[in-house]
Parts: sequence; structure tokens; C-alpha cells
Amino acid sequence: MKNHHQIKDGWFFEICPMWPGMGFSLQIEKVLYSGESRFQKIDVYQTRHHGKMLTLDGIIQLTESDEFAYQEMLAHVPLFAHPNPENVLVIGGGDGGILREVCRHDCVKDVDFCEIDEEVIRVSRQFLPTLACGFDDSRINIHIGDGNAFVLGKKKQYDVIIVDSSDPIGPGDVLFKKPFYEGLKAALKPGGIVATQGESIFLHKEWVIHLAKITKELFIKQGYSCIMVPTYPGGNISICLGSLGPELNKPGRQIPDQLQEQLRYYSPEIHEASFILPHFAKKMLEDI
Repeated sequence: MKNHHQIKDGWFFEICPMWPGMGFSLQIEKVLYSGESRFQKIDVYQTRHHGKMLTLDGIIQLTESDEFAYQEMLAHVPLFAHPNPENVLVIGGGDGGILREVCRHDCVKDVDFCEIDEEVIRVSRQFLPTLACGFDDSRINIHIGDGNAFVLGKKKQYDVIIVDSSDPIGPGDVLFKKPFYEGLKAALKPGGIVATQGESIFLHKEWVIHLAKITKELFIKQGYSCIMVPTYPGGNISICLGSLGPELNKPGRQIPDQLQEQLRYYSPEIHEASFILPHFAKKMLEDI
């Protein structure tokens, strides 16, 4: 287990080899929880201006101030691109935020959730109830184990699969490899969609190219969607998507007014706009 951070004079400093030459800091008031699971170090902080913050091995996973941007986009972009998502698989995301958003869709009948680290769920239930409320829906079936192994046992079962992985430097490493994506494809029903945490187009070009290559080889349609998240290094993160049929860059069905009122980031307009990438990123992906 590695801790890619330090705390000094009331400031949390994230320093990670995935973004060499830069760091990110937030002012904190106190440590709410600090412990180690079998897989990683888990910490929860009360920040001064950004609410509670969850870190794994010293890498920021979320803050309460802007978590909605990531959770809403990673969930609603694939779910609204699909014309009728009934069966959903979520891998990772032990904080519960993605499940919270998935369960806003009345058409979803069943959700399998697979998380390798049960301790993340326990800590999130205790300290992050506004996210962990996602675990309370009766449609959710919780499975504790390796997401890669879980997928291998599923064939043509899901309309949408969402992978809320950590960075590829800890237990989430296997979720960035081609065999895992082959398993995701096999687990999809005809016309299914996969959406995975796709790193930053600015800071992780090699990973973006790597994931885009895999999804272009395996899926009928592939796309990259960008999200603004101020407390992630570089202020942005992406979604890598693969589709066995539906268009990805626009909603495939109308968002109910009642659901739109619940959201703070996602809208049909931002769905389409998120696929319009800066010229360098567009060219980088076109050249694959």
C-alpha cells in the first residue's frame, strides 16, 4: 500500500506518479477516519471549503462539493444513451454515488454491484451518507469480490455496464486491460453499452489512447466524454464508452422533467457537448 500524499500545516497534498511534476492541495480541518483494508489505505477528511473528502492510498476519490459532476455523468451518459436500460452492472464505486444516480431511472429493474473492498462501503455508509444512500434501493444486489472475475461469469446479461474504477496503480489495475473489456463486451446484451472511468485527456494521454484503442477494436461505436471536476488534478476527467449499437453522443430517450430537477450537472445539452473534445484530443483519438 502506498500513500501518495502528505499533510502539512492543515493542508492535504496529493502527489501521485500518474501526474509527474504537479500536485494538488486542499485545506483540511480534521481527519474523520483513517484505516487500512486488505487492499488500500482509506481516509476521510473534513475539508475547510469542500465538505468531506474520501481518499484511497492518498488519492482523492471525491469531495462532497463536486462529486455530483462525476457521478451524474458516468451514470447518466450511458443510461440515457441506451433506449431502455433494465439490467445494469456497476463495478467499483464503493462510496455508492453511481448507484444513487442509476436508481433515479425508473426503467432500471435490476442492478448488480461488485466492489472488491467491502471496507470502502462500510466507511462510506458511516461518513458519506449523501452518497451511500445509493445502497438503500431494493433493486441493488451487492457482490463483494473482484470485478474482473465477476464479469467473466456473465454472458449477455446487462444493458449497461458502468465501471467506476480507481486509477491503474492499485487494485483497479486489472480494470484497464483488454481481457477485462472483452469480458465486459461478452456480458452485454445486444445493443448494450459500457462506460468506464477514462482518466484525463490532459494528464493521462497514454491511458486515454490505450482505452480508446481497446474499445475501438471491440465495439461497434466508441466515444470519449469529458467532465469538469475541480478537485481532480487538472480539473477534468473522462468517460470511455463502447456501444454495441446505440449512438453514444446524444440521449436515446427523453429525460423526465422530475428527474432533471434532481440533477445538478447532467442535461441533454451537456451530454452532447461533453463529446466535443479540444482539437488536440480529437486529433489524438482520430489518429488511433
